[in-house]
Amino acid sequence: MPPTFQAFRDAITSAQPSAALDLGKPGLRVLMAVGALAVAVAAFFVWRSQPTPEPLPPTPATTPPTPSPTMKVTVQVAGKVRNPGVYLLPQGSRVTDAVSAAGGLRHGASTGPLNLARRLIDGEQIVVGAPAAAAAVPPGLPGADPATAILDLNSATPDQLEELPGVGEVLAARIAEFRTAHGGFTSVDQLREVSGIGAKKYEEIKPKVRV
Repeated sequence: MPPTFQAFRDAITSAQPSAALDLGKPGLRVLMAVGALAVAVAAFFVWRSQPTPEPLPPTPATTPPTPSPTMKVTVQVAGKVRNPGVYLLPQGSRVTDAVSAAGGLRHGASTGPLNLARRLIDGEQIVVGAPAAAAAVPPGLPGADPATAILDLNSATPDQLEELPGVGEVLAARIAEFRTAHGGFTSVDQLREVSGIGAKKYEEIKPKVRV
């Protein structure tokens, strides 16, 4: 092989590694672009691998407290009604509600002097159609004279209490309210604790009542 050709081949062979390593500016740009793409792809997969937050389950609605049962009053309905007897009615009911619960008035009967708008008191007796004098008499003493009748403080109605000496509508209502608030009278002396009953009035009322 001629020396000149051999020298030319040796020059090319020795220059190839450097050429392979020297990519030039275009090759460097391509390499950087590929590297940036690889970084972007890696970042995308890292982002996709993050756990997705799960929404919290909805909090169940709080169940409203069960309302307490409505308080009741027990009354006895007697007289000119279709179904006399003892009835349990909601607290705050009126005398007219008690008459209706007892089936209403008998044919041709009237309520007499009864106050149908009055609120009921637990444990009272309602006499429908009784004469005015008898209506003021406590239960168990039909036909007795109101002037000499002895009222039971725990069963007398406000209308009956108004028959006591010096007791009007307002004071009768206070006596009934005191009875309800204290679960009834345990002694006649408790009348002194009712607002509006002084020593003199108490002495007038005392012989007319009992417990």
